[in-house]
Amino acid sequence: KSGLDPGGAWHAWGMACLKAGNLSLAREKFNRCLKPPMDLNQLNHGSRLVQDVIQYLESTVKPIVIADEDYFATLRELEAALRTRSLSLEMMCEGKIQHNSYYQECLFYLHSYGTNLAIISFYMRHDCMREALLHLLNKESPSDVFIEGIFIPSYESGKLHMLENLLETIDPGLESWGVYLIAACKYLQRKNYYHILYELQQFMKDHVRAAMTCIRFFTHGAKSYTELGSKQTWLLKIKDHLKVYLQEVSRSSGRKKMAFTFRKKMSATDVSRHINTVDLQMEVTKFLHRCESSGTSQMTGSFLPTLFGNNNMKMDVACKVMLEGKNIEEGFGIAFRVLQDFQLEATEVYSKVAKQLVKQQKYSEIRQLLKCVNESGAAAKNDGDNIILNCLNEFKNIPAEDLDNLIQDMDSDENKIQAYVMCNKLRSAYLVSVRQEKTRAVQLVQHVQQLAENSGDDVVKAICVQWL
Repeated sequence: KSGLDPGGAWHAWGMACLKAGNLSLAREKFNRCLKPPMDLNQLNHGSRLVQDVIQYLESTVKPIVIADEDYFATLRELEAALRTRSLSLEMMCEGKIQHNSYYQECLFYLHSYGTNLAIISFYMRHDCMREALLHLLNKESPSDVFIEGIFIPSYESGKLHMLENLLETIDPGLESWGVYLIAACKYLQRKNYYHILYELQQFMKDHVRAAMTCIRFFTHGAKSYTELGSKQTWLLKIKDHLKVYLQEVSRSSGRKKMAFTFRKKMSATDVSRHINTVDLQMEVTKFLHRCESSGTSQMTGSFLPTLFGNNNMKMDVACKVMLEGKNIEEGFGIAFRVLQDFQLEATEVYSKVAKQLVKQQKYSEIRQLLKCVNESGAAAKNDGDNIILNCLNEFKNIPAEDLDNLIQDMDSDENKIQAYVMCNKLRSAYLVSVRQEKTRAVQLVQHVQQLAENSGDDVVKAICVQWL
């Protein structure tokens, strides 16, 4: 008469029937006020009313109290259960749920009015992980339901291995779990739970991604190559994962199609290239670790370059290796391989090293660098000259004698003239200019004369005028 919603009354009546133990009458009353959710895959446990019913039913089940004399009997049962481990889960579920009317009642309400997440969570609460997984598969629930309902509760309660065993039992190839496992990996990565991620990737036999996680373990948080030296086992693990992946690829290449649809794929060429990178990183790590231990290391920086970064970082590795040895020659071989393997801009790296040597006032080392570059067999005609020209911007700090020695080491007279002009040594520029072929010499001397006039160097200007 008053037009009020009768739902509350039906719900209260249903709860009263439950408490009185009249389960069939309770179903009838609840049927008038409970409704199934619009979307079974929504990430909640359904309406508050359904949750109240389940909560009451679960609380009504009496826990089994073990008397003292039953302890040994229980231990014997436990041993028997462990012997038949694969069956234990099903037996447990059947014993607990199938033969208990209150649990059966819970399942009736959950299947009639609950979400998939609510059903799965109920199974998980009562140690029925297998049923939870089968329900997930049968209903083709999205990966969010797997993460929330099964995966998070499993690793939080230390049952990740049990979950892995069951996934494998239900589908030995893991194909039907692919979407869920990839979603779990992404979730762990977002949470920065890299140790659990690595364990899961190994279970999935996803060797390429496992290798990538090992790279993170190797590089993350290290402040020095001494620290990286103590983490070299991760480099060996990267190689192991990549080698196993190569074996699997070569084994399956004879078959029609590779079955591993959810595992990360990579061409054999790329994998071999990555194995090469790991080998080179091992050499770099051993070398720089030794340098830091012996105290020859001078470079300090806010970040630590490794060969797993971008090209700029790889160039920093090459520079670091050359600068941190006892002399340039000691690290040049490894640095040269880095430049060759990754096809880096060699002249840019050499110039960077030369400028650093100017800052450290190691002028004889610059000459040694030029010698190594020329003997490497991969240097272009003017590489050595360009290295010197590039570091002449710092010439104000170079003593006159060392500066002259560097310029004298240059191959091309044109470059020598350019270098003398950059350093404002116009007389030296004039002396090299007049040695050139007549027409070119005239042009060069005129240029030096103009510069002398601009800078007010009357002596050099007079010499140029006289020669011209």
